[in-house]
Amino acid sequence: MFRHQGRGRNYIHNLKLASILSCVAGLVNITGVLAVGTLTTNVTGHFAFFSEQLILMNYKMALIYLLYIAFFLMGASVSGFIVEFASKNKSHNAYIIPICIESIILINVGLLPAFVKAGSTLPTIISFALLFAMGLQNALVTKVSQSVVRTTHLTGLFTDLGIEISQLLFYREIAEKVKLHKSIFLKLMIIGGFFIGGIIGGFMFQYFKLKTLLLPATMLLFALWYDHILLKFYHLKRSLRPDE
Repeated sequence: MFRHQGRGRNYIHNLKLASILSCVAGLVNITGVLAVGTLTTNVTGHFAFFSEQLILMNYKMALIYLLYIAFFLMGASVSGFIVEFASKNKSHNAYIIPICIESIILINVGLLPAFVKAGSTLPTIISFALLFAMGLQNALVTKVSQSVVRTTHLTGLFTDLGIEISQLLFYREIAEKVKLHKSIFLKLMIIGGFFIGGIIGGFMFQYFKLKTLLLPATMLLFALWYDHILLKFYHLKRSLRPDE
């Protein structure tokens, strides 16, 4: 799911990656909205709010929205650096560090108090942390899947999906249609995973508040464990294969 890159990566790897991490993104996004009123999986809206606050001459809030954007960017940059550094050193475990960092952030935020005093800076810090975590995830998934999978925002996905649906009317070759159907299904999986994560997170937040974030953290750790077990299985399978 994470380990395979380049020619060794196939459609199933991307499908697994999309289904799990899009659900993680949906969970984190709804928790951020309900807990601190902040969208944490993309920065598009924050640019609009930043511009609005500048016009209103509310420079403190404008700065906060600018920092939201900066923290998402920092997360993406850190993730990109780690993956790039590891690839230069021919390591196949580059994905482990960003996923672990993201899990640690989600666990720590999830264990914070559900209620804070008026005027506290904690909601802003929570927003910074979640935006950084989602920047980490989006950059990692984009890098690992070679830009095929993006799990933290849907605008581009819906655009691409609309284009591909229209192409169904024109493609005639079987091979082209199969490839197009796979691409559409992958995008639907990402969108569906994000929606399901959002719905589950919304229900959970009513009872668990910020502890809802412990679920996506668990899912990330499960994904690492799954990848590790699968690797061990393939190594064992090769070792038991008789020499030809």
